[in-house]
Amino acid sequence: MRTIIRQWSRWIGLIFVLPALAWANPVNIGYQEPVQEIIDIVDAAPAPGASLSPGGEFLLTLDYPALPTLRDLAAPEYRLAGRRINPANNTISQARYISNFRLIATADGNVRRIQGLPDDLRAIGVSWSPNGQSIAFIQMTDDNATVWRIDVASARAQQWSALAVNNVWGTTLNWSSDSQSIVVTLVDPDRGAEPQRPMVPAAPVITETRGRTAPARTYQDLLADEHDEALFDYYFSSQVARIHRNGDIDMIGAPGVYNSVDLSPNDAFLLKTELQRPYSYAVPQFRFARTTRVVDLTGNTRYQVVDQPLADNLPIGFDSVVDSRRSISWRNDADATLVWTEAADGGDPRAESDVRDRVYQLAVPFTDEPTHLLDLSYRFSGLLAADGDTALVWERWWADREERVWRISPDQEAEPQLVWERSWEDRYNDPGTPLTTRVDGRVVLLVDDEHIVLTGTGASDDGDRPFIDRRHLTSGETERLWRSEAPYFERPITAIDYSAGLFLTQREAIDSPPDFYIRDLHEDSLTALTSTPHPMPETLGISRELIHYEREDGLAMSATLFLPAGYDAEKDGPLPTIIWAYPREFRSSAAAGQVSGSPYEFNRISYWRPQFLATQGYAVLDNATMPIVGEGDQLPNDTFIEQLIMNSQAAINAGVERGVTDPNRVALGGHSYGAFMTANVLAHSNLFQAGIARSGAYNRSLTPFGFQREERTIWDDPALYQRMSPFFSAHQIKTPLLLIHGAEDNNSGTFPMQSERMYQAIKGNGGITRLVMLPLESHGYRARESVLHMLWETVEWLDEFVKHADTESN
Repeated sequence: MRTIIRQWSRWIGLIFVLPALAWANPVNIGYQEPVQEIIDIVDAAPAPGASLSPGGEFLLTLDYPALPTLRDLAAPEYRLAGRRINPANNTISQARYISNFRLIATADGNVRRIQGLPDDLRAIGVSWSPNGQSIAFIQMTDDNATVWRIDVASARAQQWSALAVNNVWGTTLNWSSDSQSIVVTLVDPDRGAEPQRPMVPAAPVITETRGRTAPARTYQDLLADEHDEALFDYYFSSQVARIHRNGDIDMIGAPGVYNSVDLSPNDAFLLKTELQRPYSYAVPQFRFARTTRVVDLTGNTRYQVVDQPLADNLPIGFDSVVDSRRSISWRNDADATLVWTEAADGGDPRAESDVRDRVYQLAVPFTDEPTHLLDLSYRFSGLLAADGDTALVWERWWADREERVWRISPDQEAEPQLVWERSWEDRYNDPGTPLTTRVDGRVVLLVDDEHIVLTGTGASDDGDRPFIDRRHLTSGETERLWRSEAPYFERPITAIDYSAGLFLTQREAIDSPPDFYIRDLHEDSLTALTSTPHPMPETLGISRELIHYEREDGLAMSATLFLPAGYDAEKDGPLPTIIWAYPREFRSSAAAGQVSGSPYEFNRISYWRPQFLATQGYAVLDNATMPIVGEGDQLPNDTFIEQLIMNSQAAINAGVERGVTDPNRVALGGHSYGAFMTANVLAHSNLFQAGIARSGAYNRSLTPFGFQREERTIWDDPALYQRMSPFFSAHQIKTPLLLIHGAEDNNSGTFPMQSERMYQAIKGNGGITRLVMLPLESHGYRARESVLHMLWETVEWLDEFVKHADTESN
């Protein structure tokens, strides 16, 4: 992909395509804004985040700024090997940052203001020291990024090092276990000037294949030529360094294209993964050749774990993996023990094999033969140890949606014990996620007298009810310690002190925004740590209800219904309605019919989803379930269109039966795969009066090696690809369709061309459509100007074709 630097001046002329019924040529109308009540929703303060100190003494709250402007988005950007970076400050492009910190003492709720922070705080990568006495973060400016440290005792911040951090891979902040130093990746101080593109090309760009099978999905932002390769080396190379508490810096080894650097638990070694040439123009960086080594803190190699070749020939399938060592990490409880897995089936899920993965470990000094831990029938997906006697190992298999968790004794000879086996689609029976604790600065599995402690969402027919459970590792017997109760939605974040029964939770109610609390399970008490004002009090009258209904084959479905403030069905009658959805594939009807979400979550009216339309007199069926089920030998997409129609009809009926929906004034909308859904429903039914399709893909011949969760290629089933592509049915789309797309979309498969070609297809067949390309925007739209214009377009389109539609002609 060519290197792109975007400049503000490039977008002085802002072009939007007007409806085909009116003008065939683009007209400059500038950025528009919706009514003030919608603007207020967009400008409402984002919800704060929080991070608990390792000892639980302090809660660090994190404030985020409102939407950036177009000028912010116009910052320099390079697109290299599937990643987008800001070359001016060596960070991820358009990184979301923290604009303010606050320290709250959990003992008494006292709020401490942190002195010495930068005037324009733009912090990323916040990390507590293991002893809880310091906080490290990276401060971004327009042309730099540096490491800062907050001293908790004095509540004072200062720059830790003036050397520039290289943050293009994401934040690397590895604290030592004694909290006296941190390992970071720096910009190579000797890297020199950026490579310049030659005025005259040195040679044509040539790629070649000689019968070697190398399928790949459709990727964005790939390398395109030798200059891109040079830029990739220049910006993605780092110097690994150790910064001591007094500011002294040790450079560790030579600079390299390190995409992963992890400090061993005993602080003696680094696990470094370095990308290797030759690079590929066909796949992103995560498929590049790489070498993973263990080095000491002087940079000397102590063990080479793997030298993995370019992985551009993986079989199509979500269970496909490289045929070499992978998932390499330090065992979390040991001093310096490596853990990895290797495929026993060549990495091909279509190969017949009783064993899919084998898990190994190797302890310092890395001179013995690796120890075999266990064989797995599915793909390895993680290991979490408490100690040498107890560790949990997860395995998963995509095709069957199956998960198993095993208990092993990594330092003993013992048979693995099955902890649970389940379908990970089954949310109702999800046992949860095990809690961890800190031991000597290391994060390990919390084990209490042969029990693990689990937190989960607690999905049920009544909605999500988060819980804390205590489960015996051998018998599976479970004791419920706590569960969220109506009329609140409360979820556990982490344990402050498990033995004392103290947990950090986040609690909210329909009219109360989320706040952080200390929940005492022993005393059954709750203490507030934060108090957040309602960010949009003007929306308090809008009602929200989790509704349940069935489609014609009896499958249970649900949606969240939003109604305008003061609305009375008997008095006001049925309303124009929008249904917003995103299709999801399931391998069982039981899983497809399960409810998600909670009726007691804070009623924060979204501008990204269509909830804001309740302020404009619409009924909104948001997050309407759109299950696509394939059971037994039938795969979900075999009946994709038919199930979309059934789902859509069921949602309309649900609104009509409640008296809130006028069946002659209903629109359908969605983003990404939801846009694909919308175009398909409009092409194959007359259920709706209008559609909103944002950032979608419509021609599946342009994603021939699979899409979404479809593992078959176009050559496996060309009829499926054509049938599922609304582009090939564009002549049947007579319902007005608004297409919106980010002009710089980075999502795999949803190239901006998809919407441009769909617009042309509908226009060429006499349909009613409008295409809005948002400058500088990616797959999700971030600039305030872009979001407000998107909302204006949406309201104008729906008002014309739905709210004020001539229902008699429909």
